[in-house]
Amino acid sequence: MSKVDLVIIGGGPAGMSAAVAAYDAGLRNILILERDTSLGGILRQCIHNGFGLHRFKEELTGPEYAYRYELQVRERNIPFKLNTMVLNVSPDKVITAMNSEDGMFTIEAGAIILAMGCRERPKGALNIAGSRPAGIFTAGTAQKFVNMDGYMPGKKVVILGSGDIGLIMARRMTLEGAKVEAVCELMPYSGGLARNIEQCLNDFNIPLMLSHTVVEIHGKERVTGVTIAKVDERRKPIPETKQYIECDTLLLSCGLIPENELTRGAGISIDRVTNGAFVDQNRQTDIEGVFACGNVLHVHDLVDYVSEESEIAGKAAAAYIMNGKHEKAVAIELKTDGKIRYTVPQRITSEENVTVYFRVADVYRDVRIVVKDGENVIINKKKQKVAPGEMETVTLTSAMINGITSGSLSFGIEGIN
Repeated sequence: MSKVDLVIIGGGPAGMSAAVAAYDAGLRNILILERDTSLGGILRQCIHNGFGLHRFKEELTGPEYAYRYELQVRERNIPFKLNTMVLNVSPDKVITAMNSEDGMFTIEAGAIILAMGCRERPKGALNIAGSRPAGIFTAGTAQKFVNMDGYMPGKKVVILGSGDIGLIMARRMTLEGAKVEAVCELMPYSGGLARNIEQCLNDFNIPLMLSHTVVEIHGKERVTGVTIAKVDERRKPIPETKQYIECDTLLLSCGLIPENELTRGAGISIDRVTNGAFVDQNRQTDIEGVFACGNVLHVHDLVDYVSEESEIAGKAAAAYIMNGKHEKAVAIELKTDGKIRYTVPQRITSEENVTVYFRVADVYRDVRIVVKDGENVIINKKKQKVAPGEMETVTLTSAMINGITSGSLSFGIEGIN
């Protein structure tokens, strides 16, 4: 069994950002484990631009953004193992992994950063009636086929779900010569960024059908069409609104699921809303010395935020190794009112400035984001519009945290008409 101070599971943008931050904080004994054939994670197939506007103040494609971090990893000579599958993480920080060169091996880690990313929700989780013909893909799988392998999934396409990958693939399929008949969204609002709705749908005259879903898939050997229907307030299909759309391909963009099998196996508590670990402001889980960051913690809409969050985890992991156990100065739980779905972190254990990331449950206009300590309002932030597809942040200063008396903070939205 080898010993490594810091093992990072995942070599995507989160894992690389965390590794670079830990190295720059003074830690040298670092190892990245990545199951794919190269570093970069999902960004390798995201050849569209729009990455890096916050981080590098310029517009990059996904591979360009990933390569900037890969260069930083290589410049620092941070070791990494590719084609390596991590099978288990034990509560005492022993990692079991395997690859074709080393076979099965174990590593005793001083600290671990979980950066495994997320996966797409497949057709089996959606309960759509119909057979299982060829031509049904998750949007990310179709993106990999088109952008990396050079295969076209189909010529007449319907997309279910308006997440960012689905919106981007609507544009990509159109540019490659396919006809996108419609993008159907179960909710009364889109799950993607406003800029993607404008640039990917409106610019190409692709219809976005809100409060609609696919109720049946037609075809035996290959998809021949789908039946869609409008849904009511309880998201139940309205039978008299059914309509048939002829197509040979159905792309699913119905949400992302953080890849947390290893996290659960280690006995780490999982937040039922984010499907990621409960963490403090250092992104430390409830197992001391195990940290989580990126999309395995909660799904981000911008990779710039992934890098920002991963640097926090990397610096904290380095401090944990070099300085020993972090003493908890305070114990503050962050709670939400339902209109705000979740916060990350979920708890604060130190009197320092903390940026809290959160998402709302619906589209709200002309509202105030209110943070309260009991009945005492400590943040009252006006917003013209908030939407589930776009992450929001507020910053709690060390002075605010020092003055908290109730042991918890409640995050809510007020002023809704």
